[in-house]
Amino acid sequence: MIFVDDSSIKVSGVVLPGLIKSIEVKDDALIDEQEVKGSTVKVKQATGYEDAKITIELVLEDGPKATKRDKLNKIQNLFKKAGQTKPVVHEIINEHLAARRIKKVIFKSLGTKEENKKQQLVVSLEFWAYNTITIKAKKPSKSKKKSTSKTASGLDPAYQNYLKNDRGKVPKTKNTPAVDDAKTANYTNRLSKMPY
Repeated sequence: MIFVDDSSIKVSGVVLPGLIKSIEVKDDALIDEQEVKGSTVKVKQATGYEDAKITIELVLEDGPKATKRDKLNKIQNLFKKAGQTKPVVHEIINEHLAARRIKKVIFKSLGTKEENKKQQLVVSLEFWAYNTITIKAKKPSKSKKKSTSKTASGLDPAYQNYLKNDRGKVPKTKNTPAVDDAKTANYTNRLSKMPY
């Protein structure tokens, strides 16, 4: 299938070279299946949509301005330039894709096939639709509910009163809280015999 110029595909401002053989767009729903205990029935629940997958097949031939290898190099640089480590988000323009509300894509794969007797290269491009996720941050809302009053230290007055009322104080005793009566006499005896 050959498309006329107004149905060309532009990726990041670059018109894809070659003859467009086909464009396929696949957009699937996400369905979660759950097994019900004690039954062979599976309950299905729709949970959203997968990213649309776009497959474009191009035929590259030698032309007066560029060879098929030059055209392939142009496509290769869109897919992955030398030294590039991550895929790039591209803006894509095409009537078919516009009708499917696809504006931004990521190159997923690039495949090429050269047949023995034909003087053409068949290029298969796979894109995935790219939908940015916008996360809005909200300031915490001030509660209209009256909270208990706090003191300058940030503690509740009732708790501060509890702290002031000698809670948990141990009465003063000897310097050591525990005494081993069995050995005390021995040590005292030894200490008294020391020459100081």
